[in-house]
Amino acid sequence: MFNDIGPLELVTLIVLAVLIFGPEKLPKVIQDVTRTIRKIRDFSESAKQDIRQELGPEFKDFEFEDLNPKTFIRKQMDNDDLGLKEIRNGFDLKKEMAEVTDAVHGRDTDPSPSPAASPAAPGGRVDMTKKPETSAVDDRPPFDMDAT
Repeated sequence: MFNDIGPLELVTLIVLAVLIFGPEKLPKVIQDVTRTIRKIRDFSESAKQDIRQELGPEFKDFEFEDLNPKTFIRKQMDNDDLGLKEIRNGFDLKKEMAEVTDAVHGRDTDPSPSPAASPAAPGGRVDMTKKPETSAVDDRPPFDMDAT
């Protein structure tokens, strides 16, 4: 509950509590606060039990923590029924990246490429280099007098 409170902050809260309530009333205040927290927890647990009873036996494994989206997704991803682990393990990222790198550099990764499937450069490889466009030096579009 108080995982993000550091030691200096805790000491500061204790000193403030002693200054505000005084050393005589502080134990009584602490008892009242703990009693109130315990009552709130008991109330929330009884409300959860009532909801589970109203939902019926189909939802006996229902946990309210599953309503948190992070918990729900984590629980579903760990479920073996979907086969997600096999799919996740089926990807070989290094192999995929090597194939992409070879394709970009123009190296042949497949020993039997099909030259009819795509336009190929000499040698059966696809030419992915950008060729400069050749145009005449004074090749301007025609001048349109009405457009200006």
